[in-house]
Amino acid sequence: MGGLSLPHLIVLALVVLVLFGRGRISEMMGDFGKGIKSFKQGMNDEDNKPVTPPPAQIQQQQVPPPAPAPAPTSTDQAQ
Repeated sequence: MGGLSLPHLIVLALVVLVLFGRGRISEMMGDFGKGIKSFKQGMNDEDNKPVTPPPAQIQQQQVPPPAPAPAPTSTDQAQ
């Protein structure tokens, strides 16, 4: 029950062939193959990249913090 036997697969293949046609199926398989090939090339290119050191960071000069402002003096006279 529920399994696909050989006659079921043959009928399914015929239906797909009728719906899409021979040209469309071969075109889809070709595109699929090109995609797989491109993916593999991308993976190989990434593995074969020469290791380059990270760019040197520019060191910023440290500016000393400004001197604290003098405390205000009181000009009020006590009475």
